[in-house]
Amino acid sequence: MTARVAPEQVRTVACVGAGVIGGGWVAYFLARGYRVRAWDPAADAEARLRTLVDTAWPALTELGLAPGANRDNMTVTSELADAVSAADYVQESAPEQLDLKRRLLADIDAATPDHVVIGSSTSGYGMTEMAADAVGGHRLVVAHPFNPPYLIPLVEVVGGTRTAADVVTWTAGFLRHVGKSVIVMDQEVPGFIANRLQEALWREALHMVANGEATPAQIDASITDGPGLRWAFHGPMLTFHLAGGPGGMAHMLDHFGPSLLSPWTRLDAPELTPQLRGSVVAGTEEAAGEKTIADLVRERDRRLVDVLRVLGKVPGGS
Repeated sequence: MTARVAPEQVRTVACVGAGVIGGGWVAYFLARGYRVRAWDPAADAEARLRTLVDTAWPALTELGLAPGANRDNMTVTSELADAVSAADYVQESAPEQLDLKRRLLADIDAATPDHVVIGSSTSGYGMTEMAADAVGGHRLVVAHPFNPPYLIPLVEVVGGTRTAADVVTWTAGFLRHVGKSVIVMDQEVPGFIANRLQEALWREALHMVANGEATPAQIDASITDGPGLRWAFHGPMLTFHLAGGPGGMAHMLDHFGPSLLSPWTRLDAPELTPQLRGSVVAGTEEAAGEKTIADLVRERDRRLVDVLRVLGKVPGGS
């Protein structure tokens, strides 16, 4: 059996599925200097894929191309086996249909050399359920990106019950090597982390529109001109950490914790038990690292000014 190459030694990536997500992966891997072999069953797949790559290329060029990056390094194959047989890593990005995912991952597994890791771009399915028909379920892992994959850094990585631990480690290492921001999840959760948070916001927004409480324009403005500006660099946990002032997250929870019982959302709030409070405080302090509240406030303000300038929202300025 051929040994798996180290993450930094990957040279050829196979992308199965050439839609918005799969094509975004193709563009990103090409920009990072890889050879890409792509396959999609649609008759017009190659034309659509080349258009997508051409559209993404100016932004990727502005960010900086890796040495050797070239759109000519892409090959579109007519057979699945031709795409995956010579790959060092495979990224599957088929439509979000469980039966289709199961069949396709089983086919990819059968056609791909035994040592090669196979990642899936699924938006919500766990690898345990998707790998049901694959013989080599030990080397199948979720690698969930965000659209567009060629610009958004986040990838959530999580294995299924059959996924080998070293496969999760290898996948995270490879994706970090190519410049992605990787979250390695401790366990399978439907929708992973980011999609669950997005979905919670989305559902509350639909409730507000349905009840005449807010318009779509008001909802969008409430995020783009409000917390969304802060979430670009601190996220909700560190944002609330600063809301507690010098006392940080602990003070914020003690002061605002009772509002969890207020009807501010249709979601049921968890009970703020001592254990939950302790986990949130400890996790936030770990995320802050050696930065004090004052350090984080200065960082927040500096980055907010940068974001506002880019968006052209500086009062009296450009």
